[in-house]
Amino acid sequence: MRILSWNINGVRTLPQYHPWNTFTSFQGILEHLKADIICFQEMKTSRSSLPRCVALPDDFEAFFSFPQNKGGYSGVAVYADSRTVTPLRAEEGLSGILQPKPPLTSDDRISRSYPCAHEIELMPDEHGSTPSDFAALEAEGRALIVDFGLFVLINVYCPNETSDARLPFKINFHIMLQDRVQKLMNEGREVVVVGDINICATPLDHCDGHLASNTATFYDHPARAWFHRWLSPIGCMTDAVRTFWPGRKGMYTCWNMKISARETNYGTRVDYILVTPGILPWIKHGDIQPSLKGSDHCPIYIDLHDEITTDAGEQLFLRDVLPMDGNRENPPRLAARRWEEFSGKQTLLSTFFGKGNNLHPPINSPLSSHSPAPDTQLPREYSDAAQPDHTQPAVVIPPLTHRSLSSRESVCTSTSQIIASSQHSNPISSRQTAPPASSAKRKSSDNPAKKVPKKLKGGQSKLSSFFAQPSVSPPCSQEISSGNITDHRDYIDSDYQLALELSASLENPLSQGLLASAMPSASQSKAAWSQLMAPVQPPNCLVHGEPAKEHTVNKPGPNKGKTFFLCSRPVGPGYDKGKSERLREEVDHQYRCNFFKWTSDVRREAKDKSSTS
Repeated sequence: MRILSWNINGVRTLPQYHPWNTFTSFQGILEHLKADIICFQEMKTSRSSLPRCVALPDDFEAFFSFPQNKGGYSGVAVYADSRTVTPLRAEEGLSGILQPKPPLTSDDRISRSYPCAHEIELMPDEHGSTPSDFAALEAEGRALIVDFGLFVLINVYCPNETSDARLPFKINFHIMLQDRVQKLMNEGREVVVVGDINICATPLDHCDGHLASNTATFYDHPARAWFHRWLSPIGCMTDAVRTFWPGRKGMYTCWNMKISARETNYGTRVDYILVTPGILPWIKHGDIQPSLKGSDHCPIYIDLHDEITTDAGEQLFLRDVLPMDGNRENPPRLAARRWEEFSGKQTLLSTFFGKGNNLHPPINSPLSSHSPAPDTQLPREYSDAAQPDHTQPAVVIPPLTHRSLSSRESVCTSTSQIIASSQHSNPISSRQTAPPASSAKRKSSDNPAKKVPKKLKGGQSKLSSFFAQPSVSPPCSQEISSGNITDHRDYIDSDYQLALELSASLENPLSQGLLASAMPSASQSKAAWSQLMAPVQPPNCLVHGEPAKEHTVNKPGPNKGKTFFLCSRPVGPGYDKGKSERLREEVDHQYRCNFFKWTSDVRREAKDKSSTS
């Protein structure tokens, strides 16, 4: 039997990597891990956005804990293969305050006692105040507890120390975890703690732990000091994986992907499987799996014996002390299979949009009644106005020519007079002789040559209009009144005078020479554009003399999006972080040096160099 733990850094990002992208379902991913109990950290999802295939794998019982306020943050999950192991009870959180609805009964609870804030010594925050409860610690979905009979499994994702203000939160979570384990042990239970503890246990678990400056002060950090006291031989918990590899170097489980630290194994070991003394005889082997990609962490695991012999000579079988009947009729209350949205008691919104659903209203409903055609119910005056008059001859307006303004006035006047006379000559005859709407439509369809071309909508210009020769005057229409003729004349005269001045200047040889000298030549323009669009040549780092590598600032702030150059060599133990972070005698020059330069500075230096040459 195998127990596996892995910080997957997002359940939605894991299937994007090989080999996980080759599986058609989440069930295939779980089976590929080849473990009976699988514990995930950093699920980074919520209950409402959790896919059904992730919540209900075919052959696994699933348990989840989500953050209460932050979506896509933290979160842990436990998958138990129902074919080989049966979970008996499950709880969310460490303090017992996270309860489903209705709350767990005494038979559903794993233990009788829980940590209390007033009974343990917690670390005060930066303002000197000590938390009076564990509500804030339990609000981020960081712990799941599942009872498997032989042992109680605790899957945790401990907080990271992102700032000094976050340190009390981190320490108090560790203290709460320690107190819950101690209360379980006081009740005679064996405990297995798995997950991302976010602490390096010894200098051997840190990529820079061998440096003299780090070794001397390694346990000065409060979190490391607490972890050191909790582990054996001082404390009650045993690092199960390290017991099989006591002196193994480079056994790291986490790497900084932003600096490509995994390529040179420049990482830390922050993922653990910790067990109480009663479980140690059952552990057969333990190791890490750095070859499995998909996250900035790698999986860790332990294997259990099928049978053991006690000190008294008694032979025990794992199938006798660990429930393996595969009974899935009554899973624990916390199991995802018992959620309302997956148990058939709650209708999901997505079901209304699935295939085969008849969303059309009934035939006898108001929405299904056939509404009359709009053109058959219009009043007479609007219907007559909407139909074209085929009895009157079409009025043809002659196109505008390059004539004087007076001629355009006469054209507009005569046109308006013709239209007015045609409208007022017999105002009733047009309506009396106009055919019905249906006959008008049939005539227009029978004689396509008489169709009126569709007018273009205003507000949007054609692309060809930007390349056509400008008209001398705006088109004459019936809406232009005689009072605006003077304004159009002044507008045209001013443009005409400007055109004459430009024409005279171009005819002057002196002005043409000045214009030609002011305009750059084709070769100069090409060279300028080539210099502007050419990629920046990377500079050489000062230590190795090798071309640097360009990076982009992704951190929010004034420099986001800017590019810069760093040494192209990979990071490694003793790489140069700078004088303020690395002693000069501890720098290893075979790894990355501290070269840094903005791309804008490199471009400016190249431009200055080309101008001087």
